Amino acid sequence: MNGAPVQPPDAMPRKGIFRILVCRPNHRLGNTILLTPLIAELERHFKGSEIDVLSEGDIAKEVFSTYFSVKNVYCLPKRGFKHPLSFLRLLRQMRRTRYDLIIDPCLGSGFSRAMTRLLHGNYKLGFSDRREGAGLTHAAPTQVAMRHMAKRPVNLLRWALGQPTTSEESYPLLDMRLADAELAHGRHVIDELLSASRQTKSLPVVGIFANATGAKRYPMEWWREFIDTFKTLCPSASIIELIPMHGHSMLGSEWHGYYSSDIRRMAAVMAGMDMVITADCGVMHLAAAAQVSTVGMFCVTDASVYEPYGPGNSALSTQDLSAREAACRIVAAHPDMLGRLRFVLRDDNQLPLRDTSPFKPRALTP
Repeated sequence: MNGAPVQPPDAMPRKGIFRILVCRPNHRLGNTILLTPLIAELERHFKGSEIDVLSEGDIAKEVFSTYFSVKNVYCLPKRGFKHPLSFLRLLRQMRRTRYDLIIDPCLGSGFSRAMTRLLHGNYKLGFSDRREGAGLTHAAPTQVAMRHMAKRPVNLLRWALGQPTTSEESYPLLDMRLADAELAHGRHVIDELLSASRQTKSLPVVGIFANATGAKRYPMEWWREFIDTFKTLCPSASIIELIPMHGHSMLGSEWHGYYSSDIRRMAAVMAGMDMVITADCGVMHLAAAAQVSTVGMFCVTDASVYEPYGPGNSALSTQDLSAREAACRIVAAHPDMLGRLRFVLRDDNQLPLRDTSPFKPRALTP
């Protein structure tokens, strides 16, 4: 999956494609947000087209609610085979439309490929090393795929159009396309949280999301050591905890927090921050899609597949790092925002000296 410029035998036409379906039946927040670069790429190549999305659960409706090009978001019920009537009713509705193009953006998803086969399309595009029997009119070899999950479907489309798919290509960013009103509400919430906090009302404002699934989650004591070190290195930073969907603090309620079960509201508040630090999880992708500087920490999964990319974003592998060392690495990697470190962490674990050049962020809402 190195993005080699393998060309299709017959490139898809750019004209005459108006009805497009992206087939990604998955309920996870991160996987849904990772589709946003593909939608942007489709808009770039097929101006004036209408895009439908096949997903699972209701998250995709929230993610694509401000995408003018997206008309229908079809949401299969979670564990759809346990709800056969709802599943079959939606499938029958979709089969009434003949799409000009159906895209299966997944590598190795049998369910996504099965749905692509069942629906009607003039062109069907997906990854397969077998040209025959894949149920596709354009089967891209898996070597076309980039390692990063958000870049794979972009490469898939570029391959089908006969464009280069090298790693030097620029890729659309993850994007929730937050409206101006949403951004204004988010900034207002940040101002209220800072006013209510015992912290000095200062910048940068750093959001901490301390939840993740399974082994990707760091324990509370790890986070406490991380934040203590971070605050020592960057004492002017204001910390706000982003509360998980279950509604409970992961940091012992030691910091003011923001909670919303609405992912667009959560994204809008994160957009009002200067940085979000989180483990590898769906909220990491949500932060990147909110266009806030995002640091993703990886202790289990491969960062090259899921890391937040784009200006101001970074990934840190913490497998061989203590919480103290991870905090030092992050501060050192973002000198314009968090201050310049003069020395690396010493063997005796004494904190490095810091250059006290002032941080110059955007102004708070009056």
